[in-house]
Amino acid sequence: EVTGKTYMLPACFSLLLYRFQNLLWSRKAFVDSVKVYNHSYIYMPAFSMKTGTEPSLRVYYTLEDFGAKQTVLFANPNFLRDIGKFWKSKGIHAKRLSTGLFLVSAALGLCEEVTIYGFWPFSVDLHGKFISHHYYDNVLPDSGFHAMPEEFLQLWFLHKSGVLRMQLEPCDEDPLIQSSA
Repeated sequence: EVTGKTYMLPACFSLLLYRFQNLLWSRKAFVDSVKVYNHSYIYMPAFSMKTGTEPSLRVYYTLEDFGAKQTVLFANPNFLRDIGKFWKSKGIHAKRLSTGLFLVSAALGLCEEVTIYGFWPFSVDLHGKFISHHYYDNVLPDSGFHAMPEEFLQLWFLHKSGVLRMQLEPCDEDPLIQSSA
């Protein structure tokens, strides 16, 4: 982009299911909700698991049908497998890595600078204020499915060594909304 910034957003399957009725009845509502993200990329793990293919294709066709500005990116299953092996060798032992860690891994391979926000595996923020697990709900993952504290620790090491920037405090302004004006 002209600004030199690219935004990549994950589309969470549970969010699609519960907020947008799996895009069966709420397609326009979904498109309206992502308008604020302008020409961003929406990341979908379409072929990494059987249950991900159908909703990923629904997102793709919904955005295409409505002429939305966003582009859907489908994750390569081989990349996901290899990244999983890499992070396991670094001490992250989980059934599956979080979508966020997959996105950070991809960004580190593609971008000169990477700033991340939202990686915080604790129930309180730096000031002791209670926070939800996701920005859209407080449903915790199944025990043993993700290893969020281990992921956070590895990302913290990358932050401390200058490989990426980890934003732990709330942002002053939402850069996506600011750039859409």
